[in-house]
Amino acid sequence: MFDAVLFDCDGVLVDSEPITNGVLREVLNESGWALTQAECFQIFIGKAVRDERARIEAETGKPLTEAWMQAFYERRNKRLLAELQAVQGAVDAVAAIHRQVEGRIACASGADRPKVVMQLDHVGLLPYFDDRVFSGHDQPRSKPAPDVYLAAAAHLGVDPARCLVIEDTGTGAQAGIAAGATVWGYCPEGHGRAFGGLPVARVFGHMDELRRLFAAPLAG
Repeated sequence: MFDAVLFDCDGVLVDSEPITNGVLREVLNESGWALTQAECFQIFIGKAVRDERARIEAETGKPLTEAWMQAFYERRNKRLLAELQAVQGAVDAVAAIHRQVEGRIACASGADRPKVVMQLDHVGLLPYFDDRVFSGHDQPRSKPAPDVYLAAAAHLGVDPARCLVIEDTGTGAQAGIAAGATVWGYCPEGHGRAFGGLPVARVFGHMDELRRLFAAPLAG
C-alpha cells in the first residue's frame, strides 16, 4: 500500500470548478475580456488566476490589481458558500482512506489556502485534513511545479515516491509526477483526455471506485 495520499481539492474533493470559473468569467467579461465558459475553463482549469496575470492584463488592457483580486475572491466565496457540494462519494472515500493510512493524508491545492479550508469545512471534510492543507500560493512555484506536493509529503514525513496523488487536471498530474509520486487521475466523464501523454498510473471515474481500488490488495 501507499504510505500517504495527497488529494487535490477543486474538482477532486469539491465540485467547485463550475462555480469558480463561472464567477471568473463574469468578472473578466465585466473587465473587458469577452470569454465563453468553455474558453474560461480551457485557460484557467487547474491554475491560479495570478498565473495568467500577463494574459489577463493584455486582454483587458488593465492591471491585475490586488483590489480586483479581492473583489473576485469575495464574489467567488459568496457563491461557493451558497452552492458548493462535495464531489459525489468523496466524503466516504476520504474517510475510508484516512482510516487505512492512519491519518496520513493531505490536501495540496493550487488555490489560495483560505478558499481550500473554507470549502473543506463547508462540505464536512476539514476534520479529516486538520492542518494538513497546502496551497501553491504559499510555495515558490505553483502547479505544474511539484512544490506543493513536496511540501505536503515533507510535512507528513513520507517519501514522495511512497505517496499517491489524486488529481483531475493535466496541470495537477504534472505536479504530482514531477514530485515523484504515483498519480491516479479522476475523470468523471470517463475519457481521460485531460491526462493524455502523461504517465498517470490509473484513471477512474467515481470516488466510490477510488475507495474500492485503494482497499484492494494490489493498490500500491
